[in-house]
Amino acid sequence: CLPLRVQLLFLRLMAVFQMFSVILVTAVCFGVSVANLNGSGIDFDSFRKKFHRLYEVNSEEFSRRQINFQNAAVRHLYLNSFSGQTQSATYGINQFSDLSQMEFKDIYLRAESSSAPGFVGSTRAGLPAKFDWRDKGVVAPVQNQLACGSCWAFSTVGAIQAVHAMGGSQLEQLSVQQVVDCSYKNEGCSGGSPSHALAWLKQTRVKLVSHSDYPYKAKTGICHFFSPSHEGVTVRNFSLHSFSGQEEAMMGQLVQFGPLAAIVDAVSWQDYLGGIIQHHCSSQWSNHAVLVVGYDTTGEIPYWIVQNSWGTTWGDQGYVYVKIGSNICGIADSVAAVFL
Repeated sequence: CLPLRVQLLFLRLMAVFQMFSVILVTAVCFGVSVANLNGSGIDFDSFRKKFHRLYEVNSEEFSRRQINFQNAAVRHLYLNSFSGQTQSATYGINQFSDLSQMEFKDIYLRAESSSAPGFVGSTRAGLPAKFDWRDKGVVAPVQNQLACGSCWAFSTVGAIQAVHAMGGSQLEQLSVQQVVDCSYKNEGCSGGSPSHALAWLKQTRVKLVSHSDYPYKAKTGICHFFSPSHEGVTVRNFSLHSFSGQEEAMMGQLVQFGPLAAIVDAVSWQDYLGGIIQHHCSSQWSNHAVLVVGYDTTGEIPYWIVQNSWGTTWGDQGYVYVKIGSNICGIADSVAAVFL
């Protein structure tokens, strides 16, 4: 019987060989070379250095992460096979490339979609062809939720602080951690819903304090309470609607009421680099909360401008663009506007 170390090495080599075979076959099918799998030429060692991965060479974790990295290369071939269309999204190596799809989902895709009634109002006339709340100075910089499933809290707080600034107050980063710790209808880093968080803020009239008073820790903690005289922002009300089939009406809501908290299917976003997402996500499996800050209909492909909470190294400086008109990624299924 071979020593355990030798057996593990053999299994590792076999796994690498099998994965390479899959990559080779896939590459041939798509008519590209193995050397250009990702289009960037980055290898696993370069990836580890760029993203400061410290797992030891020849360790079990190293082997597992390397296989995940190779699996990502296969995904990129498929995802990028649709990139011949105008302004199509591109996919490749980023900070999530050594995570399996299941690991990525378990850590980052923890939002819960709330059933939203269909919008029955009228579509606002005379909408501008292009609108971006960032141009008004009311959208805070991109944040990073880290390894905590708190996207729902970032989306909620992002909408609140934007609407607060729209009212004439100075743009201030409000506390995401307060929402993570104190919104009892949600589960902190284990997931939650923007609508549940907004309902909690509305019902309790809790003041949302500044980030400096209650800094983010990327873990669920004990709720800290503040005196009634402490400065903060209260939520008067919010709306929750589905704009499926009515995205022009959603544009009107954005222009009238400010950035919108939305729930999307972000499974394919693990590999997103830039461009307009037009494929690869469903309107049936929403799992991630984001902040819709604008839109642009001036080009051939109209798109939403969406702020994510995975840091500025992801996507286009932390932003992602989603095609308007087909409820791509379910972006119109559960949309909340905030009123202060």
